[in-house]
Amino acid sequence: MAQDLGAGAADRARYLERAIELAVSNVLEGGGPFGAVVVMPDGSVFEGMNRVTRDHDPTAHAEVVAIRRAAAATQDFDLHGAVLYTSCEPCPLCLAAALWARISAVFFAADRYDAEAAGFDDAVFYEYLAGTDRSLMPVARASVDRRVAPFEAWNAFEGRIEY
Repeated sequence: MAQDLGAGAADRARYLERAIELAVSNVLEGGGPFGAVVVMPDGSVFEGMNRVTRDHDPTAHAEVVAIRRAAAATQDFDLHGAVLYTSCEPCPLCLAAALWARISAVFFAADRYDAEAAGFDDAVFYEYLAGTDRSLMPVARASVDRRVAPFEAWNAFEGRIEY
């Protein structure tokens, strides 16, 4: 049974409400105000809550946690056909994770401006990625002779799994 990416408004609202419940619950347990739900094409559901401060992991955003759980449970890094529902608009990290996981659609409740009003301002990251301000963190290529050695090893390895 394939997941309908244009899920009905009732299903969409149900999953978004669940993401919001996870976010509120996480706050009450000392975590960040973000929750996420990944719904697989077969209807399997995987949840995540922001665990950044609880796990001392800056990448443990709710969306990333839910994606990690879905990938681990399905034993597949390709989550094509899955839909991500999240309590707030995905930040650049979460959006990139969803893209790498091949999530087919994302629906969110609050937006980045709602998050900003609560003290979570990702604007500088959006500006950085847009190339409008590189002062946040310089990134530069350093010249090294063996820079392509990992790619040569990859291309020579017959057991590689393309992704």
